Amino acid sequence: MLNKDQFADNHFIRTIIEEDLQSGKYPAIQTRFPPEPNGYLHIGHAKSICLNFGLAYVYDGKCNLRFDDTNPEKESQEYVDSIKEDVKWLGFEWSGEPRFASDYFDQLFDYAVGLIKEGKAYVDDLSAEEMREYRGTLTEPGKNSPYRERSIEENLELFYKMRDGEFADGSKTLRLKIDMASGNVNMRDPVIYRIRRAHHHNTGDKWCIYPMYDYTHAASDAIENITHSLCTLEFESHRPLYDWVVNNVPVPSEPHQYEFSRLELLYSITSKRKLNQLVSDGHVSGWDDPRMPTISGMRRRGYTPEGLRLFAKRVGISKSENIVDMSVLEGAVREELENTSPRLMAVLNPLKVTLTNFSDGQTQSRRAAFHPNREDLGEREIPVSRTIYIEADDFAENPPKGFKRLTLGGEVRLRHGYVIKCDEAVKDADGNVVELKCSIDHDTLGKNPEGRKVKGVIHWVSAEHAAEIKVRLYDRLFTVERPDAVRGENGEYLPFTDFLNPESMQEITAYAEPVAKNLPAESRWQFERLGYFVTDRKDHKPEAPVFNRTVTLKDSWQGK
Repeated sequence: MLNKDQFADNHFIRTIIEEDLQSGKYPAIQTRFPPEPNGYLHIGHAKSICLNFGLAYVYDGKCNLRFDDTNPEKESQEYVDSIKEDVKWLGFEWSGEPRFASDYFDQLFDYAVGLIKEGKAYVDDLSAEEMREYRGTLTEPGKNSPYRERSIEENLELFYKMRDGEFADGSKTLRLKIDMASGNVNMRDPVIYRIRRAHHHNTGDKWCIYPMYDYTHAASDAIENITHSLCTLEFESHRPLYDWVVNNVPVPSEPHQYEFSRLELLYSITSKRKLNQLVSDGHVSGWDDPRMPTISGMRRRGYTPEGLRLFAKRVGISKSENIVDMSVLEGAVREELENTSPRLMAVLNPLKVTLTNFSDGQTQSRRAAFHPNREDLGEREIPVSRTIYIEADDFAENPPKGFKRLTLGGEVRLRHGYVIKCDEAVKDADGNVVELKCSIDHDTLGKNPEGRKVKGVIHWVSAEHAAEIKVRLYDRLFTVERPDAVRGENGEYLPFTDFLNPESMQEITAYAEPVAKNLPAESRWQFERLGYFVTDRKDHKPEAPVFNRTVTLKDSWQGK
């Protein structure tokens, strides 16, 4: 359930919206989330989703979901479907049906014809390379194309022929006639149409010319009566072009663009192109690999919508640099899981323990709550048998100072069970401890032993009753904070793939309480003393459980 306290407050965009509503500039706000369907959404998009949909929710407005699908060669229905699913999973509903910029292609074409008739656009024959030469630099003005002064009649004829497929791909473009000497390079006669014969996921083969993003985005916002068009800071220099389009085509409204800083998550990347490279080159298993910063990957990892919304609130909205350590994201997820995840015991690195004085008639199991503060989650029976498993590192022959777990001759309490004493350590031919023989103090079930204190408590599972589970231990995908910003000796950027963490995933066989035998996919649990885990949404089967580690109980990443 959403509530209005879940979203970032006291930021400059909220101040602007409140002033606009109080002044009567708008009766209600209309926002939009406008992804390009050329990849799966990532953590940066999650922040934008929470901003756009959250503002509409807080101020009782509406938020559209619009796909800015102007580049058919890189777009697909798979990406469209994944984006819809991600937005819904995060807890949001868009206004009306999903929209596509391609739904407006006829309108955009008519607007372009109108610009030509007004002498504000022309057909250009310059190649892409020639266009770059004519554009100038940040310090030098550009120069006019030799085709800039074509007559309106000739431009109209050529533009219709472009639409009708009479010219080769890349041979002509339609450009706005603005100012080649502008200090803003984006205003130097930007291209608004190019010829590209490519099948479009939404319009099929109807078009062989496609509008450019800046032109399409501005016009689409205006067509949809967007009041506050929110985007990241790299589009700040595009705002004059955005305004030019809105002011020079007959659109029904005049939206305003506001920019905020994009999220940079350390030990990660948020470039769709680079994420696509990870998938294409086989460095990860897919866009939804639990190590990926994609929403689908984080969902499969076990992150919750509530955890991601809490993270988005904590990082906030501003124009200042928004560099966030991975621990902030993990902390938000951990905090939300703490209150919602039932507990069970699992042993990841098992050491066999034989309870030498186990007695069927005397040794008893015990019931325990699934959560210490959530009676509504119920309880379960924790069975015990002659053979149990404990974590191998919960035993030490030569314990370090302060060690409170099991030692030879020492005692420890089994979580939700008895106090046991280690009487013997059995070793293999190489001197490795392979089994412990321990005795139970049968008078300690649910009460403290008499005359002595036992400080250590360890988790365990009954070997006879345990569920054998597959566990995937995930860590950070990269070993450096900014894998795509590391320079070599000559100042060149090194390939970000050089910094992939070879230990980012380890798959092991482990043992868990019998409750783990019949769980549905995406079932989230705390493994006591170990961390938070989730049954994998793709590979898990109730009869063959697969758990992904979502996050450890504490921030203990070895890279720090």
